[in-house]
Amino acid sequence: MKILKKIILVLASILILWMVVAAFISGDCMYEKSITINAPVEKVWQQTNTLKAMDQWSPWNDLDPAMKKDWTGITGQPGEKVCWDSQKDAAGKGCQEVKKIDEAGKRIDTELLFLTPYKSEANAFVKIVPEGNGSKATWGFTSKIPYPFTVMKLFMNLEDAIGKDYQKGLSRLKDLSEKP
Repeated sequence: MKILKKIILVLASILILWMVVAAFISGDCMYEKSITINAPVEKVWQQTNTLKAMDQWSPWNDLDPAMKKDWTGITGQPGEKVCWDSQKDAAGKGCQEVKKIDEAGKRIDTELLFLTPYKSEANAFVKIVPEGNGSKATWGFTSKIPYPFTVMKLFMNLEDAIGKDYQKGLSRLKDLSEKP
């Protein structure tokens, strides 16, 4: 019985320590990656200003080329939405909806809802700015990790987790935008 009490005490201590540490870690999560493109801002903007345009360079289509997609709303307007459903866990199931399009500032903001393999939400964006004779495209997202899971930030490296996917997508955007 003494061993059981000690085990319970150790587990309770670990849980309390976890909860205290989690209270001091922000749940805010942000990641972005940029690429220089040898094309005018307007040309790059045409590859990023709708969900359908972004789908042409999305690296996540590679996860399941047969995934089902359902498009709703008016293309290039707030409310444009795509929901995807894949039998493959890597692609999962979810929806992305355009929330704001800033034509003058060349920025599109979307909301992501992932349903599987686990439920989460994020706000994503793509913005295009002039750079030299070309453009700079920045693709990123913000999200919030709920308490007490904020401790996971101590073990997360977003560059390792999604950096290659973002680079692949941005490289495809560059290739599409630089075509004559």
